[in-house]
Amino acid sequence: MKLTIERSALLKSLAHVQSVVERRNTIPILSNVLMEAKDGKLSLTATDMDLTIVDQVEATIVDAGVTTAPAHTFYDIVRKLPDGSEVELTANAETAQMTLKAGRSTFTLQTLPREDFPAAGVADLPQVFGIQAGELKNLIDRTRFAISTEETRYYLNGIYVHATEAEGIPVLRAVATDGHRLARFEMPLPQGAENLPGVIVPRKTVNELRKLIDETNDPIEVSLSETKIMFRFDSTVLSSKLIDGTFPDYQRVIPSGNDKSLVLDCKTFSAAVDRVSTISTEKSRAVKITLDGSSLTLSATSAENGSAVEVLEVNYEGTSLDIGFNSRYLLDIAQQIEGDSAEFLMADAASPTIVRDSADTSALYVLMPMRV
Repeated sequence: MKLTIERSALLKSLAHVQSVVERRNTIPILSNVLMEAKDGKLSLTATDMDLTIVDQVEATIVDAGVTTAPAHTFYDIVRKLPDGSEVELTANAETAQMTLKAGRSTFTLQTLPREDFPAAGVADLPQVFGIQAGELKNLIDRTRFAISTEETRYYLNGIYVHATEAEGIPVLRAVATDGHRLARFEMPLPQGAENLPGVIVPRKTVNELRKLIDETNDPIEVSLSETKIMFRFDSTVLSSKLIDGTFPDYQRVIPSGNDKSLVLDCKTFSAAVDRVSTISTEKSRAVKITLDGSSLTLSATSAENGSAVEVLEVNYEGTSLDIGFNSRYLLDIAQQIEGDSAEFLMADAASPTIVRDSADTSALYVLMPMRV
């Protein structure tokens, strides 16, 4: 294999694929990126066996061929080359080496046979629909902060996506929860997604996809079965296994009888929570909210650090209430509110609280209180 390629084009493509590669690998070939040069294009593939990214970039192919090279080392070399460099890549199967030349720099990397690289099986993905990049970004951003990182309940380690109805209108709904908070987002159902099975998209796939779609404004083609999902856009294809598990009945967690309504300025509230929580212990991060009439008192105490109190003017309808929350979770939800004000619907100090963006009904958040 022999080719020349512009450094910035190669760097962009390598950046797309190399982040899938785990830093510590017990299987050597999984540390490598598969490179295939033919028909004026260099195709780069990386996988961790669950998630695979393929990216194509234009190059001047002198000799078509295939090789594999250490992904992170290759990426670091290209990243450190001067801007505007022309990169020449030559792979020799007999010596199991790839030479990279740019200007006066020459690097030689050890390669592994392409036969060792996992073959990409062609899966039958019967469900196909398109979604705008902006809509997919929104769906991910509004829910992924609530994905669980607890490996024991593996079925919570992703975003649950399914087709359903909201007030008689077909919607695509995404839900994530870690047991302490829940995020639900819905958007009009894309054409072709009518029979979408309920699927759980893994956390790593969600994070990689979010990075990739930052660079595109084109529609994204989504195809899936009950076990696999694929996203295709620009010159990139990301495919992933889905989490094999049953997502809990999240509707049971969303309370319907919360009668105490609190409306507040979100930015003012976030800043106050952030200040007061400086005192709370790293472990509990607890802040107490005391509601009485039109005043909200935020407070935190800890044996080591002392205490903090801040009073805010709010719009509150309901009887006096003391309720505690994890400040980190409050701030995470407040960051998702795009309008000026947020609405909290509460029942009592022990029941889940609903949080909504007053200006946008597409997202809903549920937060479990804590004892303070």
